[in-house]
Amino acid sequence: MATPGSHLKAGTEMRSRLRFLPDSGQIWLDEQRMIMVHAGAMGELRRELIETLGHDRARGALTRMGFASGTRDAAFVRRLFPNASDNDMYVMGPQLHNLEGIVNVKPVKFEMNAARGICEGEFIWENSYEAEVHRAHFGVDTAPACWMQIGYAAGYTSELFGSFVLYREVECAATGDRHCRIIGRPLERWDDAEQDLKYFQPESLADRLLELQTQVEQLRASINEQDGAGELIGESESFKIAFEMINKVAASQVTVMLLGETGVGKEMFARRIHELSTRSNGAFVAVNCAAIPEDLIESELFGVEKGAFTGASRSRPGRFERAHGGTLFLDEVSELSPAAQAKLLRVLEEGEIERIGDTAVRRVDVRVIVATNIDLEAAVSAGNFRADLYYRLNPYPVAIPPLRDRLHDIPLLVHHFIEKYSATHGKRIASVSDEAMGILLGYAWPGNIRELKNIIERGVILTASDAAIDADSLLPGESRGRANSSSEATRVDNLLEYAIQHELTFDDLESRLLKLAVDRKDGNLSAAARLLGMTRAQLAYRLKREATNKEVG
Repeated sequence: MATPGSHLKAGTEMRSRLRFLPDSGQIWLDEQRMIMVHAGAMGELRRELIETLGHDRARGALTRMGFASGTRDAAFVRRLFPNASDNDMYVMGPQLHNLEGIVNVKPVKFEMNAARGICEGEFIWENSYEAEVHRAHFGVDTAPACWMQIGYAAGYTSELFGSFVLYREVECAATGDRHCRIIGRPLERWDDAEQDLKYFQPESLADRLLELQTQVEQLRASINEQDGAGELIGESESFKIAFEMINKVAASQVTVMLLGETGVGKEMFARRIHELSTRSNGAFVAVNCAAIPEDLIESELFGVEKGAFTGASRSRPGRFERAHGGTLFLDEVSELSPAAQAKLLRVLEEGEIERIGDTAVRRVDVRVIVATNIDLEAAVSAGNFRADLYYRLNPYPVAIPPLRDRLHDIPLLVHHFIEKYSATHGKRIASVSDEAMGILLGYAWPGNIRELKNIIERGVILTASDAAIDADSLLPGESRGRANSSSEATRVDNLLEYAIQHELTFDDLESRLLKLAVDRKDGNLSAAARLLGMTRAQLAYRLKREATNKEVG
């Protein structure tokens, strides 16, 4: 056992090593720099860690922080008292804990003899700052909460003993006990140490934060899929016109016709109208008329009574009844059969339907939004679509532009789809390479946004986490060839469009082009002139004229 007198001498010696240097903003304990931190601030940090990382990860972070502090103090004691016995050095850890304002430690029993493999300790903790701040934020808890102090005790003792010594808090003021009490012994002498060891294992907090970020992105993607506006992204003029039109019509009950090529996002626009309407609490039912066989389309839309035809073994409502009180979206409405067109006209005019095989009339309250990728007016002229239905469907047409007419929106859409599919596939993909973006901007996009979405998902799948999607991961070879062949002209068009949008004058463009060419050729005017397709004299004249204009200006 340790000698009481040696404890007092050691305590006095350690206190003498504590130096406050306010002029230099430093506190030193021998050769270790220390800091004074508000206990309340540590409590706030503790609360934020628990709320952000969860109970177990916060406990692990604080336990490992205490362990690191304990090992440093043990090294300090060994250096300060190289001839002290194991027991004397053992008890100096609690004295340092007292000195540093962490807790008042009262040894109950302790013994350490590293040569014989003996290490046993039991200590009472009074005035534990950690228990105080935990109770202040979380009230009386059901489990001990002095995590950093447990880590300190384990780090200090393990450093001295030469192998891992595990401590467990068996009483804690945070749980309502009068004081805290800990017991420590070598790891192999605990039968159930696994439950405590996990808190000493290093863990990347950055990975946890990224994991939480991924979960948030997954939730955001899920919400965006439901609210109808998730992929309605853009700043181009043609997109903003269409977006403003659906925002204006949403609150009314008028039938809307969405016009545009396949893949431009007509269903997303329809969902947006529904979510902004007074029917948003009702169902949004989408039907692709081209995907349902002609002989089944009427039963799908209007319902069927049992026995109406072979195979109709039970009565079932159609899509109109399911959308009662909400919105029915009919995509590819031009594919409806003549009989279905007649029934649709009646629903729009009378608000009534009849199930196939039934004579009863059912009232339905449904707002209809239709979409088509063909010229319905031409279909009427050709006799393929009812004129009266066309005029009934067309009071408010909205033209949705193809992606090739809104190239400036591609970077925004690419960023959105990367976020979405990174979350879906559990990856961290930040961007696409410059070469890949050039290909995307130069491609014709026959499949519009649907094609872009699929290509970005493919790129995310093929790209490793923390890397950018490269050109090889985007389009297959044939498509890339077509994209590259048109990319040069497209980039020039984009440059001119940028200049017009930002009101750059011809002189501005010429000045920047001349400077870029000269810089690219390191000031060699002859080489710069060849790059611009002019003579050296012509380039020199333009540069001189520009310099003169600046002086006059």
